[in-house]
Amino acid sequence: MTVSLPLVLVLGIVAWAATKFLGVRMWVAVVIALFGFWLSHTFLAPAIESGTRSGVEIVNGTHD
Repeated sequence: MTVSLPLVLVLGIVAWAATKFLGVRMWVAVVIALFGFWLSHTFLAPAIESGTRSGVEIVNGTHD
């Protein structure tokens, strides 16, 4: 069974849980999100995308 959720929703739930249960400050979650957007516009973006796709394939069990 495959469940399709928007990545923004999943990340939002993770950020909420981190602030609620782990005591992470909201400004830290915002800084991490902004750093992620900045990082996606650097030369590391292809490696990040490839790693993310591989991870999703492994979790979904769709890898070859």
